[in-house]
Amino acid sequence: MRLCVCLLLLSVVCVSADVLGGLRRAGQFVRDAAGGSWDMLKAYRDMREANYKNADKYFHARGNYDAARRGPGGAWAARVISDAREGWQSSVSGRGAEDTRADQEANEWGRRGGDPNRYRPKGLPSKY
Repeated sequence: MRLCVCLLLLSVVCVSADVLGGLRRAGQFVRDAAGGSWDMLKAYRDMREANYKNADKYFHARGNYDAARRGPGGAWAARVISDAREGWQSSVSGRGAEDTRADQEANEWGRRGGDPNRYRPKGLPSKY
């Protein structure tokens, strides 16, 4: 009987620890996603402020890079935001499939940890 009670208590403790670990991971994912969303917004604001010709791919890569560095939640947020923006932009802006494809390439490059400066145009102020 005592053995059964000990095994039952041990299993409850183990399950509780696993649940708490899962909650912690979920909380971290949400924090990373929120931070990644902020990184994407910051890159967008900087792009608008810079208003620099041929710099959009750099800001796409930088926003995705910064967000993905936060962890899986940040990478997830960057992918969702990038895909939504490109889906909307391709149907509204009239820039065409080629521009959307190039933007998505820069997004992927940044999310995979590639250096955003690959897309940096000459003359873009060092502030960015």
